[in-house]
Amino acid sequence: MRLSRFFLPVLKEAPAEAAIVSHQLMLRAGMIRQAGAGIYSWLPLGFRVLKKIEQVVREEMDRAGAIEMLMPTLQQAELWTESGRYDDYGPEMLRIRDRHDRDMLYGPTNEELITEIFRAHVKSYKSLPLNLYHQQWKFRDEIRPRFGVMRGREFYMKDAYSFDLDEAGARVSYNKMFCAYLNCFDRLGLTAIPMKADPGPIGGDMSHEFIILAETGESEVFLDKALLDLPAPGLDLDFDGDLEPMVARYTDYYAATDEKHDEAAFGALPDNRQVAARGIEVGHIFYFGTKYSEPMGAMVQDGDGQQVPIHGGSYGIGVSRLVGGIIEASHDEKGIVWPASVSPYDVGLLNLRASDKACIAACEDAYQRLQNAGFDVLYDDRDERPGSKFATMDLIGLPWQLAIGPRGLKNGVVELKCRSTGDTEEVSLEAAISRLKGAG
Repeated sequence: MRLSRFFLPVLKEAPAEAAIVSHQLMLRAGMIRQAGAGIYSWLPLGFRVLKKIEQVVREEMDRAGAIEMLMPTLQQAELWTESGRYDDYGPEMLRIRDRHDRDMLYGPTNEELITEIFRAHVKSYKSLPLNLYHQQWKFRDEIRPRFGVMRGREFYMKDAYSFDLDEAGARVSYNKMFCAYLNCFDRLGLTAIPMKADPGPIGGDMSHEFIILAETGESEVFLDKALLDLPAPGLDLDFDGDLEPMVARYTDYYAATDEKHDEAAFGALPDNRQVAARGIEVGHIFYFGTKYSEPMGAMVQDGDGQQVPIHGGSYGIGVSRLVGGIIEASHDEKGIVWPASVSPYDVGLLNLRASDKACIAACEDAYQRLQNAGFDVLYDDRDERPGSKFATMDLIGLPWQLAIGPRGLKNGVVELKCRSTGDTEEVSLEAAISRLKGAG
């Protein structure tokens, strides 16, 4: 993509209302624009990152055996009345009445709707286990939306729902999602700590939040430092095997949000392993048993021919929230530092003298060769000062920058910069492409 043809409305200064780094940088980098309180338009650069995260989440859900579908944003209120949550959910639910005077709502979550789909089509235990998921916009009418996409009213979420014959089966499904989440966040360049959590309005008796540490985190968290060094389960994990030991590997260490914090248990840790910090929730998983299946009649016939309510779980990842979370975890004084897995482009190509014919020819050649090598390139072909171009590239945080100018061309070299380390080297174009291939 040529930057002269791209829509990238960068700002020199962040608006005064942006209180945290991710909100400031997303606005400055032209990723989002506020459309209303807690509601944002995703501009091209931000949308590309959102779709990259969505794809990583999709791949890890598929790897764990979940099946993708899509449910609507609007739901019938009568389903929520069946489950008993319509009146209990509170003012965060946006309630709507259509032209036929039917009560509807803009879905904040989808337990009721997916349970209705399940009960209409699944009748036998032989169809279990089953895990269905989608990635869809949600709406919760936060009383005080703030921090940009970190606490917005409209947000993009992956929510998965498992269905099993009994509690033992449901815990197997829970463990699959637990491990899939760790792999997913690892691929996104994050260290996410699973912590026992309050299930809130979802319900259930087993729940974990996945928290990344950040100074601007919304909640206080307490954990054993050893958790920060545990590797993810790995993409070669056998999801059909016994995952209980793998889950125990993470849950045997102390980790809790402030609501679940046990001061005595935390204090029993050696001083050098006690970590008290602030954290950002990027995922939440729940086992809730028959909370929805019993009132809504989601029954299957078991092996003895008896009708029994299924055991369920739900598993959420804040996809749009992750954009802000990754920035909070990965930035410097110059701007965003994207992990390669979610960067909007792989390489930023800079023409340092757009009026120079030799530079134009060299950049066009490099642009074509980089694309032929499989890289997604943002080519800054604008007639701007080199300093402005470098500042823009640092701000938007692409992993690599390749700069071509008259001085380098005389010496047969280009300048290759790694955004995360700031290291630069002058090499031939062939060597730069080879270096980029090796980094990928």
